[in-house]
Amino acid sequence: MTMPAIELPELWMPHPLRINPHLPGLRAESETWAREMGMLGGEEGWPDGRPDGRPEGPDRRAIWTGPQFRAMTVDQLTAWTLPDAAPDALRLNHRFNIWALAWDDYFANAFKRTGDFQGALEFTARLHAFLRPERDARLPEPVNAVERGIADLQQHLFPPRLAHWRQPFNQALARYVDAGVRELANSRAGRVPHLIDYAPFRRDSFAAHTAPYSVELATGARIPERVRHSRTVQGLLDAFMDVMGLANDIASYEREVHEERDVNNLVVVIAASMGIPLHEAVPAAVHMVNSRMRDFEDLRQGEIPLLARQFGLRHDERAQLDTWIGGACGFLSGLHAWYTGAPRYAEERCEGGTGLCAPAPPSL
Repeated sequence: MTMPAIELPELWMPHPLRINPHLPGLRAESETWAREMGMLGGEEGWPDGRPDGRPEGPDRRAIWTGPQFRAMTVDQLTAWTLPDAAPDALRLNHRFNIWALAWDDYFANAFKRTGDFQGALEFTARLHAFLRPERDARLPEPVNAVERGIADLQQHLFPPRLAHWRQPFNQALARYVDAGVRELANSRAGRVPHLIDYAPFRRDSFAAHTAPYSVELATGARIPERVRHSRTVQGLLDAFMDVMGLANDIASYEREVHEERDVNNLVVVIAASMGIPLHEAVPAAVHMVNSRMRDFEDLRQGEIPLLARQFGLRHDERAQLDTWIGGACGFLSGLHAWYTGAPRYAEERCEGGTGLCAPAPPSL
């Protein structure tokens, strides 16, 4: 089922796209890592079996074929969201992006499409054992591609300068995988989340709480501790995370709502909460995302300078804060470009007729 084409307001993005110059080096490396982790099979037919034609058990099955993997353009996602990252930081975050998409597609195929709620609970409980905040925690032996990927990442995500991220990052990932189970429960029961509760839930289900880590990894800048927990900075972070996850709902609307019948989507949430048809909820969802983008900009331009003066931030602290916020702006513009131009979303928008089809941004 597809919706008739309708006139929509555009998703607003005030920051220009910048592309990391190290993008070309990501492509071959990313395929190598994904294949080593067991996420990537052959050119055809493997994820359904081994390349030698023998059947695979479900835990050893690859998640993507080669064409499927390349069509996602995860290398562009990483290079567009982290334009200032050095090669090592870019490569590390790229592997994390691949892992997050691997979890998403594995969970959708293994549990959401089959309705296997018990299997989802068991799979998620095992993943929690890989998300330990202790530096030297002993991890289980991985039995599938998702577990192998996160076990490998745990060895590299927290170098000394990012050691303070080990606990909050793993907590964010725990909320991310738990949100998948909650989404499955909602879908099985036909229970649409309420609009008031949805934005905080979407921060979890999008793994948005990991994005400040990615910005710090890429820029080398850290939000000064003196202002980190202030109302202004927390408001800025909330708006930053909301734009990411809620815009994703609009980009994936056709697939999630009309193909998968998913209730965990901003468009469905607005329609149910406000008692309006889906075709009216789409522009309302766009307006809501644009409103959160305006909140981010108002805080960035108006309240952050006042906060810096109020707390008497030193020149180096203000420079750190400004650099981190600049990285967050680049992150949002890169996500926007990927949502509006990447094949993972562009094909379904153009064919589905939501009115959001846009030409692909330039790439290197």
